Amino acid sequence: MQSATIGAWSGNWAWSLPIIVLNVMIHVTVLAFVNEKLDGVMSGVVGRRDRMPRFALVMGATTLLATMLHGIEAFIWAAAYRALDSLPDYKSAMLYSLSAMTSYGHANLYLDPQWQMMGALEALNGMLLLGLTTAFLFSMIRKISQAPG
Repeated sequence: MQSATIGAWSGNWAWSLPIIVLNVMIHVTVLAFVNEKLDGVMSGVVGRRDRMPRFALVMGATTLLATMLHGIEAFIWAAAYRALDSLPDYKSAMLYSLSAMTSYGHANLYLDPQWQMMGALEALNGMLLLGLTTAFLFSMIRKISQAPG
């Protein structure tokens, strides 16, 4: 009986690992692009008086972009749930995905039993992505606060 459970979970891992890797690659690529643009936007600013309003605007735009990025990554999971017919429609799949990715978990939705490990693996992916975003935003704040001027 136990080997049947392990065998059933192998499909969860087979679907989840490529999605995790894809999402991390997308995330890191977009954050690297934003970092390059940040350097360009902030390079011509001289003095703290000019730097802070521009920095606040850049942080707001970056936060919006990061939120959209997490939404896109949740959609990738939702598309997988629909491909597996584990949730009835895209609306439910997206709500479940965002709940799992953020570890919110209050949506009254459940994956089909054979795919429930995927929800836990998506939560793991969400923790990694949120950690990368937090580290990136912190590094942006630190970079600007330590800049001369």
